[in-house]
Amino acid sequence: MTFSVVADSQEHKPGTFVVDTGKSLCFPDRTVGTRDRTIGSIEPVSAVGSPGRLLELIRSGDATTRAELAAATGLARSTIAQRIDVLMADDLVVEVGEAPSTGGRPPAVLGFNHDAGVVLVADLGATHSRIAVSDLAGHALAEERRDVAIAEGPDVVLSWVEREFDAMLGGLGRSAADVRGTGIGVPGPVEFAAGRTVHPPIMPGWDGYPIADRFVDRYAVPALVDNDVNIMALGEHWRLQSPVDDLFFVKMGTGIGSGMILGNHIHRGALGAAGDIGHVYVGPDTVVCRCGNLGCLEASAGGGALADQLRAMGYDTNDSRDVVRLVRAGNTDAVQLIRNAGRLVGRVLAAIVNLLNPAAIMIGGDVATSGEELMAGIRETVYGRSTALSTADLRIVPSSLGDRAGITGAAAMIVEYVLAPAAVDRGLSAREAVG
Repeated sequence: MTFSVVADSQEHKPGTFVVDTGKSLCFPDRTVGTRDRTIGSIEPVSAVGSPGRLLELIRSGDATTRAELAAATGLARSTIAQRIDVLMADDLVVEVGEAPSTGGRPPAVLGFNHDAGVVLVADLGATHSRIAVSDLAGHALAEERRDVAIAEGPDVVLSWVEREFDAMLGGLGRSAADVRGTGIGVPGPVEFAAGRTVHPPIMPGWDGYPIADRFVDRYAVPALVDNDVNIMALGEHWRLQSPVDDLFFVKMGTGIGSGMILGNHIHRGALGAAGDIGHVYVGPDTVVCRCGNLGCLEASAGGGALADQLRAMGYDTNDSRDVVRLVRAGNTDAVQLIRNAGRLVGRVLAAIVNLLNPAAIMIGGDVATSGEELMAGIRETVYGRSTALSTADLRIVPSSLGDRAGITGAAAMIVEYVLAPAAVDRGLSAREAVG
């Protein structure tokens, strides 16, 4: 068992999106270990000048001195000082320097202490997984990537995840007491509010498994679970150099799925099933999809389907990575298939562009690493079939984070949740009550 300590040089941009928490989440009191599984949305319940709201202002850089916080909230200086003391006692806020003096003693500049705890994050894929311990800015402190088949079942896979988490914490000189939350991505449909998978087609033994509850019980901290494409979308959005409000992310691996950032919120739909574009009908009716229907996009353009098509031509292709290998080698049949796959995906994306008008479309997953042929097929169809206004400023680009999009998004999901103002206020109140 090995893991590496890593440095993430990318800067966190707080406030670039809000995690839509839904109606029911696992959120424990991390001090006393009790669990409230029906807390509701956390966003509306914090007062303007609560400690959590002050932390939000400090994290965003909108107010970084006590005077600026007083001006932003309308609270008295004495009240601000009292609440900053509470945040400093919890190590969430530290003094990082001095602002220029306007007469008298220079005011102290306040900063968010991203070392005040850690989050445990995992991006579980069909055949390989990546897990990490990250600080409260979402930067990975230790990380492990390993081939682990999700089909081995929850007990095998999650036991491995727990062992690695504990080993990483020990290697960093941390303990379970430092953990403030856990974020998990899985390759299947997720009922987000309940933290469990629902009829996942490539995850035998996982249907209805209480993933979130397992980590809540183990670490006594909030646990969030989402499908892998949603967390990839979150990761890409969180790290965008040129932020956009509306982003559509497509993962092309063995199957095809998507994640949507709309108005800076991840859009999951009523039950968490939004974004399943792999099962949009594109024809022909002779192609049977693994879902049981005919003519699904995934059945013709997914990495598994492309591997099957090439194998029928006599090539040794077992999965999407073999397809990519042939495309990169310039194999004519593989290049033709990947270009056509791009056109099929483009047909579905054109309808989405006309409907939702995103600012950017990102293409990720194993198949997306094949190169420009896939992107060319997507672009020519999207721009050809969408309205002129909807594509006037549209960017269609490959994933910027590659295979780290998922682990980055898992960190973004749980960090933004545990640092939301109401969550901070609730945690501070609980610790005050027992201490």
